Amino acid sequence: MSYTFKFEKILTMKEREKDEVRATYNQAVKRFEDAAEKLYELLKKKENLEEYQATKLKNGLSVQEIRHHQQFVVNLVKLIDHSQKMVVNARSSMNFYQEKLMEKNIEVKKFSKMKEKDVREFNQFAKALEAKQMDDISLQQYMQPGKLGG
Repeated sequence: MSYTFKFEKILTMKEREKDEVRATYNQAVKRFEDAAEKLYELLKKKENLEEYQATKLKNGLSVQEIRHHQQFVVNLVKLIDHSQKMVVNARSSMNFYQEKLMEKNIEVKKFSKMKEKDVREFNQFAKALEAKQMDDISLQQYMQPGKLGG
């Protein structure tokens, strides 16, 4: 008598879905990390540029250089704004897939618990059946006294 879980195909499908969502979640985390790193680099670049500009202003800058630096800062701010939006979108996506992954984990866990319970019940049934068969064999041997060497 061999054991088969009646929901094995569903459990396998749920595990596959969970693995797919985990892969998508990992990609979303990577996109978020990349976007956050790019934003950090842009903010650092802006900070360094402002420090450089402040130092240069103390020593004196031409109007042309001030305009050039200001235009560069304006462009950098636009890039930072865009990058911040990318980080927000990436974080949102990452959170969405994290929730999906948690849902899939719960689904798989439910079916796994069902399988564990089903295996326990199967094993208990198998032990009870084996004990009954052993009792039947003992009873048959007892009822046939000639075979016991008596």
